[in-house]
Amino acid sequence: MWDSKLSASAPSATRTDEPLGLTVHEVPLSLPPGAVGADPALIRRGRLQMLLLFLVCAAPVIASYLTYYVFRPEGRRNYGDIIEPQRPLPAWVARGLDGTPVDLRSLKGQWLLLVVAPAGCDRACQDKLYLQRQLREALGKDKDRVDRVWLISDEGEVPPALLPALAQATVLRVPADVLSRWLEPAPGHALEDHLYLVDPLGNWMMRFPAGLDLASATKARRDLERLLRASASWDQPGRPTPAQH
Repeated sequence: MWDSKLSASAPSATRTDEPLGLTVHEVPLSLPPGAVGADPALIRRGRLQMLLLFLVCAAPVIASYLTYYVFRPEGRRNYGDIIEPQRPLPAWVARGLDGTPVDLRSLKGQWLLLVVAPAGCDRACQDKLYLQRQLREALGKDKDRVDRVWLISDEGEVPPALLPALAQATVLRVPADVLSRWLEPAPGHALEDHLYLVDPLGNWMMRFPAGLDLASATKARRDLERLLRASASWDQPGRPTPAQH
């Protein structure tokens, strides 16, 4: 059947081979979106959409910081000293009590309540570790958003009697000179005199006054509660990559 159709459509004269004819169609003046030479207006609109998407994602973080640091209701007084500008965790590899190396920046992702003291931990150091634990427990359901950290500033031995109370804390050895380049005490005080607060982005942002005791710890707890409320929309318990302890 195919042969009959071909023979019927062909001319009766003997055919000669001829080159195929090609028809060149007119190229459209406007290229589709995404093609080379796309409309600059479309490119600008795409970039603007990406910027808007970024701002939408970052808005909770920006809003919480503006709420706490900028738009403060009149009459509010922080018990702790706000650190401005904030100071990021140093790029330093600390050591755990067993000698395990730990990058300090791996502690990001949680609020950190810091105590700084030599390993011997005198009475004042023990009182701060106790207040550190009590402050965290007083936060109730939000306590899992805060980690207790003791930064040991020397190579001494930690008293064995303290170890059970440190089971849920992060204890790291960091040289005193590294700590002094990052943290700063109030005038007339030493690093060991304060509790320090680091936000989940890894920035030291608050220093509680020296002489913190059970009576004044209530004021420190209120600061912590306000910060946790302000960051509740973007900060969750746990860090993206668990830090080594």
